[in-house]
Amino acid sequence: MSHFTTLLERNRAFADGGREARNGFPTLPFIPHQTSFVITCVDPRTDPAAFLGIELGDAIVLRNVGGRVTDAVIQDVAYIGYLVDRIAPQGPYFEVAIIHHDDCGSTLLADDALRAGFAERSGYDEEMLSRLPVLDPERTVRHDVDLLLSDGRMSAGITVSGHVYDVHTGLLTTVVEAQSPSARARSV
Repeated sequence: MSHFTTLLERNRAFADGGREARNGFPTLPFIPHQTSFVITCVDPRTDPAAFLGIELGDAIVLRNVGGRVTDAVIQDVAYIGYLVDRIAPQGPYFEVAIIHHDDCGSTLLADDALRAGFAERSGYDEEMLSRLPVLDPERTVRHDVDLLLSDGRMSAGITVSGHVYDVHTGLLTTVVEAQSPSARARSV
């Protein structure tokens, strides 16, 4: 029996709900109902549907190890911003909410031997892997917000904020208030 069987059964129940289950989809899929683009960790304790109450169509959700802003994440955010600029320039634009958390499994990549072994096995660049661990979520979320805000490929219409999720209390704390790349450029 597959580990995925229960989820496949849930999918059938969802599909059996017919169009009613999918009513209310955003007209433009790159402008979700809550105009939010959430970047967070793959850790199953950090499911934004649970701790933010996100429902189908509410947000774009991107999850990766540590919830870190990588080149691939920058490309995705830039692309979605470009779509809004080109297809719906009147907006509304979205807020990118970067969420890191405490007790993150990405900290294991801080171990030199483990990281070197994974780099050797996978072919990933060890230096890049060394930048992934979330040892201090407030510091790393600030860094990742800065990465997005300073990248010239970001739409001037978006905003970016940073948050830390406490897996033990379930509380989300805002570390960096929402700001736009264009406002950032003016303040530098």
